[in-house]
Amino acid sequence: MGKPTGFKEFTRELPAKKPVADRLNGYAEFVEKFSDEKLNQQSGRCMDCGVPFCHSGCPLGNVIPEFNDAVYHGQWKEAYDILASTNNFPEFTGRICPAPCESACVLGINQPPVAIEEIEKHIIEIAFEKGFVRAHKPTTRTGKKVAIIGSGPAGLAAAAQLNYAGHTVTVFERDDHPGGLLRYGIPDFKLEKWVIDRRIALMEEEGIVFKLNANIGVNILMNDILREYNAIVLACGSTVPRDLNIPGRSLRGVHFAMDFLKQQNKRNAGIDPLANAGIESNILLEHVLAAGKNVVVIGGGDTGSDCVGTSNRQEALSVTQFELMPKPPEQRNDLMPWPTYPMVLKTTSSHEEGCERQWATATKEFIGDEQGNLKALKIVDLEWQASTDGRPAQFSEKPGSEREIPCELVLLAMGFLHTQHNGLINSLDIEKDERGNVKATEKNYQTSLPKIFAAGDTRRGQSLVVWAISEGRESARKVDEFLMSFSLLEQKDAHLNWIK
Repeated sequence: MGKPTGFKEFTRELPAKKPVADRLNGYAEFVEKFSDEKLNQQSGRCMDCGVPFCHSGCPLGNVIPEFNDAVYHGQWKEAYDILASTNNFPEFTGRICPAPCESACVLGINQPPVAIEEIEKHIIEIAFEKGFVRAHKPTTRTGKKVAIIGSGPAGLAAAAQLNYAGHTVTVFERDDHPGGLLRYGIPDFKLEKWVIDRRIALMEEEGIVFKLNANIGVNILMNDILREYNAIVLACGSTVPRDLNIPGRSLRGVHFAMDFLKQQNKRNAGIDPLANAGIESNILLEHVLAAGKNVVVIGGGDTGSDCVGTSNRQEALSVTQFELMPKPPEQRNDLMPWPTYPMVLKTTSSHEEGCERQWATATKEFIGDEQGNLKALKIVDLEWQASTDGRPAQFSEKPGSEREIPCELVLLAMGFLHTQHNGLINSLDIEKDERGNVKATEKNYQTSLPKIFAAGDTRRGQSLVVWAISEGRESARKVDEFLMSFSLLEQKDAHLNWIK
């Protein structure tokens, strides 16, 4: 371990952020870097536990104590090699992962956990600065061709691994730029898009081909893909949003969160947000803007938080966020013991920038004016009853709490149901599970059609970026075995070879 007494000498610190007034003036990332001294201290807090639960907390199985030790000793090449052995894209997870590894940190039993996510981000950025991150082309090609449908984190991870295995890989993306929700679902102030472009350029240098504006099942026939490629990985994401079908749903001013976020990301990139390019389906043909409006975000997750930050940057008159569930506790309780992921109160940087948060609140009706524009919401407070295990189970409306509030823009951020069926999925006679996801087991990621595999949110439903990368890697190994009868790609637990 780096410093045996580090966890006693130093407490958890995170890098400073730019002042709220400054960061609301634009969409750039605003988290500063650690100084060399602070980075050394934070990595030195790692206890090098006998049983490092952070390994199991991380879906990728990142070898966290080992790269913390390397960072503490300034061994940046070793730190990068350890991190890259399990994670294809630390520059993504280091910015937007909710860090389940930190929730499982042993130090977190009675102290603030190690700042693993920030250390990971610093490792990869320093590795880029020092020239450690380079394109690695396979020395030989197998002659097998693989199509990856979708260029989000699962598709990119599968593409990278299969390319390393020597297969010829083509990634099909229906949008005008690769990245999936990384590109158009995550605001720039959390993930600037040059970070994605830098990685895509490396992957192209390694021999991966990206075909954009390629919507399989719409402007490219799935039968053509089936004929040309030896294996196919479906990594299309979970993109069908959960709706709120209450009176007034058709009023102008009620929109899905992703329509709002995608439009702003396109504006930031200098792209007309209403431009279709002839490929996208269900494109919203109107601008969704928060400027000068009372905005209500329905949904308390990360997507809702992203809508809050974007609305404030667009100079909304007010921003309110509703959550159906009661306000969570600020710390772990008996219902969420370590090392489980704790459902505690999360205050994001977007909340810090200005937002009224209301818990246990339900929306009953969207109220419009004579022109069909949203002007108010009818809402009600909820009373929750706990189940036998103490968790909220049933709710009822609180008598006398029904009221109207002014609102000209509602953003629905209540999660996603399943992958999109129109087009690609409906063009295949492929089995789906009871939730509407493409059915494929974690054992082999193979669908009911033998040469077609599924990974990420397409298979497991809405989840985290770190799970998507993990699924991309694991599905790639199964595709490699399918094509070659064996695989040299590392299994998820192969990183244990680093532990000496």
